[in-house]
Amino acid sequence: MTEIPDRAPSPHRGPEGSQVAFLLSQLGEHAAQSFAQRVAELDLTPAQAGLLRTVGLSPGRHQQDLARRLGMSPSRFVAFVDAIEERGLVERRRNPKDRRFQDLYLAPKGEELMRGLAEAALAHEEAVCAGLDPQERIVLAGLLRRVAETQGLTPGVHPGYRRLDPGTDRA
Repeated sequence: MTEIPDRAPSPHRGPEGSQVAFLLSQLGEHAAQSFAQRVAELDLTPAQAGLLRTVGLSPGRHQQDLARRLGMSPSRFVAFVDAIEERGLVERRRNPKDRRFQDLYLAPKGEELMRGLAEAALAHEEAVCAGLDPQERIVLAGLLRRVAETQGLTPGVHPGYRRLDPGTDRA
């Protein structure tokens, strides 16, 4: 019988055994699942929470612009927005300068939900970063922003929107 060594060689080890890519993946999955649980208590999916945040931060942007920003096809984006509009969380308004476009705004119910979402996001941030002091959080955030930028990721946009199935709100 062959014994398995405690420290088997890892395909994830980089220079000096750093495992950065693996750790980012591990923490990313953990953080995503934890956030999904938090927003589920608000009857939202992470994708819906992200769209509400985006609309809340930039009210009045038209659907095509938001679809492009999130990396979604316009037709998939329309179906995605339909679902949260039916819940009374966002509303579409004709763009006064170009009536071909529909602009998105938070509906009063969406604005109310945003308060709970902000509390959930803050609790999530605190839980994920519990082992770091404030200065370490700042340094880590800066390093991660630089890595994300180098990878060509859009700031503030989760890459999962590109794969989103509007029928399920799942990537």
